[in-house]
Amino acid sequence: MAFATRSIDVAELRNNVTGLAKAAKAFKVPTILTTVAAKSFSGPLFPELQAVFPEQVAIDRTTMNTWEDQRVVDVVKKSGRKKVVMAALWTEVCMVEPVLSAIDEGYDVYIVTDASGGVTKEAHNMSVQRMVQAGAQPVTWLQYMLELQRDWTRSETYAPVMNIAKEHGGGYGLGIIYANDMFNAKEGK
Repeated sequence: MAFATRSIDVAELRNNVTGLAKAAKAFKVPTILTTVAAKSFSGPLFPELQAVFPEQVAIDRTTMNTWEDQRVVDVVKKSGRKKVVMAALWTEVCMVEPVLSAIDEGYDVYIVTDASGGVTKEAHNMSVQRMVQAGAQPVTWLQYMLELQRDWTRSETYAPVMNIAKEHGGGYGLGIIYANDMFNAKEGK
């Protein structure tokens, strides 16, 4: 499905999805991986995404609306959480449909706009607009991770967050690397 994604560069999309997944794992956020007819239609998960959760087998569904697959809904309900964070290919189908369904069932839904992609920028943007109008909260993957961190004194997640930012945070990550190198050089470390 990524072959037809045009709203975001595919390399950037893969980077952002992986950063999002690593953030979820670092904060122990229950995560569900899904595909749509992976063997006959949409293909497998990005390998770098699967590598973040090597033990997890993606739920391979037939419906474009993830929320119509009872296995997915059962996992969400079993978590006991009322906030759901979603990212998907394509925004205009596999994201908008389950987001609207989850909102209809009373869930607070956060959509990770830069870890999702549509077939055109307009398709992506109109889908985001539709979801926001329905009550979804748009976030970026880096924003999501930093909201989870909230406080730099949270030492148990400080190093993982810094490592994820260095690897996937673009200019922010490069800035962290630069500052670390410059500080350590001045200290003679």
